[in-house]
Amino acid sequence: MRGRTKEAEELWKQATRNYEKAVQLNWNSPQALNNWGLALQELSAIVPVREKQTIVRTAISKFRAAIQLQFDFHRAIYNLGTVLYGLAEDTLRAGAIVDKEVSPNELYSQSAIYIAAAHALKPNYSVYRSALRLVRSMLPLPYLKVGYLTAPPAGNPVAPHGDWKRTQFVLNHEGLQQLNKVEQKQTPQTLSGRSGDAVHIDKAAIKGDVPDIVSVSACADLTLPAGAGLCIDTIHGPVFLVADSWESLDGWFDAIRLVYTIFARGKSDVLAGIITG
Repeated sequence: MRGRTKEAEELWKQATRNYEKAVQLNWNSPQALNNWGLALQELSAIVPVREKQTIVRTAISKFRAAIQLQFDFHRAIYNLGTVLYGLAEDTLRAGAIVDKEVSPNELYSQSAIYIAAAHALKPNYSVYRSALRLVRSMLPLPYLKVGYLTAPPAGNPVAPHGDWKRTQFVLNHEGLQQLNKVEQKQTPQTLSGRSGDAVHIDKAAIKGDVPDIVSVSACADLTLPAGAGLCIDTIHGPVFLVADSWESLDGWFDAIRLVYTIFARGKSDVLAGIITG
């Protein structure tokens, strides 16, 4: 049995080398990157435990690179969700956080974001629909993503670093919104806070509506506090934010861009149904 496992391991390692060569020959092919990620994902299931984490992290980077080349590449989006789910399961079974920056719950939530996005882009795919039923409860409903970003005072993107504050942001099908919490008894159903009594949305709070987004990019600038910078360019001008870590930045970067891609493909109503239905 061990001999068969070793043989399978060598076959998958050869497959990953072949996909690496394919990407080198055609570096801008999202399909080749996706296939490379799939080969690595399969390889991670049969290699010794000491090698698994490195291979899984590499697979994640390949799926993410494929999505960066083709924003609506739903297969790579779904595959990234599944590999993150597997990583969350492995981390939970290990009984300790392998990556000190990312807990199993955060990995599950990240996984759910990609699977929800793949379903929104291709709602008729039964595989995506089934996977969504498994992970939907792992989303911070009624939002797609909730977390912290360091932000300047609204309207003053070049404020002194001491004026920037780490505050909570939420993202759904409508856009990104900075929250100023007064009470935590109830969560509002939309970014406008129409349910009213849970969260007070300051008129001066930072907000980015999806239709206004022009581009999203990582950035490094001396005008920003130290850390993982994020620039959301909108028709009203750029919004600069700083994530807690580069790992956190990847999550925000992908989530915002996926929401915009879903909007651009005319599928925002599907995403809205997932997170508010």
